Amino acid sequence: MLYILKGILGHLENGSCAGGSDVSQTPMLWLYKGEDATMECSHTKGAGYYQMYWYRQLPGENMKLIVFTSTTKKDHDFGDFSKEKFSATKNTTERGSFTVKNLQPEDKGLYFCAVSQHSDTNTRVS
Repeated sequence: MLYILKGILGHLENGSCAGGSDVSQTPMLWLYKGEDATMECSHTKGAGYYQMYWYRQLPGENMKLIVFTSTTKKDHDFGDFSKEKFSATKNTTERGSFTVKNLQPEDKGLYFCAVSQHSDTNTRVS
């Protein structure tokens, strides 16, 4: 069985999402059960945008934040999601990646990458 993972992209400004061609993401992956799905995200917004968020929306459900990454933190914040199922890298300000491990039918959905500037009052968007 072939599974499709689609991606959309954007950047966060003051807690709201704004689309833009300055953020790029893997548009679509066609993979089989058991494979790992790795999506790449990059931006040209500048060094101040070092925070990256990965969201997932399953069919018929609301979008949920899976992981918050930052170049200033070694341990990424997966919240309620399992590090055994998902992984993320954020080695540079402009680039990051997100992996869904051991792909299963329930992983089919829309995956969303967003970037944000640092804020002293709002360092995590949920």
